[in-house]
Amino acid sequence: MDQVWPLPARPIDEDALEELYRYPAEDDGRWVAVNFVSSLDGGIEIEGRSRGLSTPADRRVFALAHDLADVVLLGSGTALAEDYPGLRPDERTADRRRRHGLGEVAPLAVVTSGTFPADATSIVDALVPTIVITSAAAPAEQQKAWQEAGARVLIAGEESVDLPRAVARLADDGYRRIDCEGGPGLVGTLLADDLVDEVRLSVAPMAVAGRAGRVASSADPLDEPRGFAVASLLVDDGTLLVRYVRERFA
Repeated sequence: MDQVWPLPARPIDEDALEELYRYPAEDDGRWVAVNFVSSLDGGIEIEGRSRGLSTPADRRVFALAHDLADVVLLGSGTALAEDYPGLRPDERTADRRRRHGLGEVAPLAVVTSGTFPADATSIVDALVPTIVITSAAAPAEQQKAWQEAGARVLIAGEESVDLPRAVARLADDGYRRIDCEGGPGLVGTLLADDLVDEVRLSVAPMAVAGRAGRVASSADPLDEPRGFAVASLLVDDGTLLVRYVRERFA
């Protein structure tokens, strides 16, 4: 793996890669990093899933993202489509988290309007309780079912999920390093609410055409484009690994 930016270009080892992908160390703020793999023509899925696009380089930085996070944020659609289980740290991950003063396991936080099934893999196959983020409008029986299945319910918003409130609540609870792993609707809302601090994009050396989704989607365009600056660019066997940070931090 080679670092192309910042200059000078150079080979990069695991320690340097970890330094590039770690979250900012500020204790009084929060950092939302969005992680996606994309085809070179902008698609984010093959047959509805991202796994067919992932490369060894993408998997390395994807692992770093949740290894160094306090919490992994997901939309319920992505959690179901990817059959997403809770994280299970291996020896390397456990050591990495200890060195950075993090908890043993980063919980999942799943955003749902209220229809996320209580027996979903993201809830029942987790070492630590999954956080279900929903609104006060979610049926009481569904909230009870999540809790009985072992999840913690976080209410943010009245009729629909209020993401700024949800992110603030997570930060208040100590989950300041937030790794968002999709899907596009959740990312679109995070961008609309100006909550995305960093985008970590892996561009795989393949094209998919068709009607594959994109990294962010919403019913309407943003009121204005959100500006980002390139923080780092790596190349590994044809895969481009780009980190963009919001221009207010550049």
